[in-house]
Amino acid sequence: MAEELPGVLILGIGGTHGVLEDLAALLKKHFRLITMKEFLENKKEMSKKIQSIFVFECRPTIDRELLESLPNLKVIGNSGVGVDHLDLKMISDFGVKVTNTPHAVADPTADIGMALMLASARRLVEGNVLNFPGSYLLL
Repeated sequence: MAEELPGVLILGIGGTHGVLEDLAALLKKHFRLITMKEFLENKKEMSKKIQSIFVFECRPTIDRELLESLPNLKVIGNSGVGVDHLDLKMISDFGVKVTNTPHAVADPTADIGMALMLASARRLVEGNVLNFPGSYLLL
């Protein structure tokens, strides 16, 4: 019999605040995705299966009530750089680890910073307006 994948709690898939569909497809290779809706509809059964929570855009909200309802929770993975939205002391009191992606946007941030400095130094926006009158309407 195949071993069941560990359960990961997510807010949902797609929509305004759900995990991006491509990301959900990647997560499904390693986890059984359990949406917050599924969890709330069948808390008793689902609470035992969830070993991790994937926080995407600060959701789902991690509070004491949620942590108390997940006896097998081991880790909370935050998809962003910071963890300011998480109460690390409270989470650690439950023996749960927290991870994040601290360097995920370092290179793109440096790239855009350099591009903006070059555009400013070379006056690209002004040059574009001079060469293409009326193009300022696009800015």
